[in-house]
Amino acid sequence: MTCRLAPLSLLLAACDAQPAPMMFGAERTDITVGGRAYTVFQKGNMVEVIRLGYATRGEHQTIRATMIDLIPQVTGCKLRESSVQGDSGEMRGLVTCPKG
Repeated sequence: MTCRLAPLSLLLAACDAQPAPMMFGAERTDITVGGRAYTVFQKGNMVEVIRLGYATRGEHQTIRATMIDLIPQVTGCKLRESSVQGDSGEMRGLVTCPKG
């Protein structure tokens, strides 16, 4: 019986946003915008945004723009646009934060 539950528990564990290995120990912020949930991880000048949930084909461009907009809102830092990598599911980049 335990063996049958193992795949289910792995599937459920995969539903929670987990950072990339380089982001382990990062500050985590969960936020909902427009009814869609995102998780933002920040570690030093690195940032990662993960979209939670399903997105239809026509939503990806808007979601990606929202993810880019979330970075300065959540971190208080300016996103270095040239550093952005990823898509509407998971995005990484670098930020420049004010001194203080």
